[in-house]
Amino acid sequence: MAETALAAVLVGPQKFEIREFDLPEIEDDAAIMKMEACGICGSDIGGSSFRNGNEHIMGHEPVGLVYKAGNKFKAKYQVKEGDRIALEEYVPCGACKYCRSNDFRFCAQTDSGSHTGDTPRLWYGSTPLNVWPSLWGGYSQYMYVHPNATVHRIPNNIPAQHAAAFLPFSNGVEWAYGYGGVSLGDAIWIQGPGQQGLAGVIAAKAAGAEKIIVSGLTHDQRRLEVAKKLGATDTLYADQEEDIVKRIMDITGGDGCNVVVNVTGGGKDCVAQSIAVAAKTKANIVLAAAGPEVINMGSLGRKKIVLKRANGHSFQAVELAIQFIADGNLPMEDISTHTFPMSRAAEAIDAVAGRPGAAPGAIHVSILPEV
Repeated sequence: MAETALAAVLVGPQKFEIREFDLPEIEDDAAIMKMEACGICGSDIGGSSFRNGNEHIMGHEPVGLVYKAGNKFKAKYQVKEGDRIALEEYVPCGACKYCRSNDFRFCAQTDSGSHTGDTPRLWYGSTPLNVWPSLWGGYSQYMYVHPNATVHRIPNNIPAQHAAAFLPFSNGVEWAYGYGGVSLGDAIWIQGPGQQGLAGVIAAKAAGAEKIIVSGLTHDQRRLEVAKKLGATDTLYADQEEDIVKRIMDITGGDGCNVVVNVTGGGKDCVAQSIAVAAKTKANIVLAAAGPEVINMGSLGRKKIVLKRANGHSFQAVELAIQFIADGNLPMEDISTHTFPMSRAAEAIDAVAGRPGAAPGAIHVSILPEV
C-alpha cells in the first residue's frame, strides 16, 4: 500500500483544505523529508491571497528529518535517514552562470523576475500542485526534496519550532552583515522590529557594532523589548518621536549611522530619514522591504552613501543563522512565540499579520505537521 501525506492546500484567498497525497517514488539523487515544523514568512501573508490562482501547498521555511533518500542524495549532502535538515526556498538549475557564481537565488528556474518558458518555476511554498509530485510546501507532513534543493544540516538538539526561524534569521544576517557590512564600532539603525529586523540585531551585535538602534511602532512594544534582549542599545517608537532624525543623531553623537536596514514594509519617509542620518564616510542603506518612496537625490549631499536593494539571502547567511540558533545563547522562546497545526494555517497567518482577533504577540510562528 502506498504511503500518504496530509497537507494544507491553499485553494483560494486565505482558504485552506486538508488533502491527502501519495508519497512519490524518488530518484536516486532526491529525498523525502518528514516535516517537524515550518516557519511562516512575512511574505506568506501576501502569498495566501491566492494571487497566482494556482492551488499549492504553502511553506518555505521547512525543518524536518530525512525520511527516505537515494544513495546519490546521501553522498552529495553527506546525510542519512534520520538526520535533520532544512531547505531554502530556492530550487536552482545548478548549471547557469548565477548558480556557478553562488548567486543561485537569481537563477531563472527559481527567480520570479526572470523565469520564462514552459517549465514551472520551482520554489518551495508556491509551486503548483500540478507539478509532480505536488509536495512542494512545508504546510504538510512530508515534503519532496528535489535533487537541486538547497539543503542545510540542522543540529538535532534544537527544538523544531526554534530551528524553523533559520530563514528569517538568515535574511537579517544577510541584510545587516552581508549587504550592510556592519562592523566593529559602527552605528546601525534597523527600521522595523519583525523577525528579520531582530535577526539584524543579532548580526550587528556579533559584528561588534557600538550603537544598535531599532525603531518600530507603538504596537511593537513586545518586539522592541525582545530587541533589547538581543543587544539593541536603543529602541524608538517612530510614531511617537517628534523628530526621529534628530533623536538618532543625538544617540550617535552627531556622527550618524554607518548602516541602515529598512524592513518596514513601506514606512512613510523611512528612506529619506535613512539618508538624513547617514554618516559621512560610510553609509550603506539596505532597502530590504521599503515601499515606493520617491527620493530627492539632492539630499544625498557629499556623504559616501550606497543604496542597496536586498535580494533574499546567501548560503553563508543561512549557515550563520543556524549557528546563532544552535549556540543556545538566544532567547528563542521570546522569538518563536506560536505554533499551529496545519488545519489552522489561516489563523497562523493572521497571527503573523497581526490582524484583529488573531493570537496576540506573534513574532515567529510555525506550522506543525498535525491536523
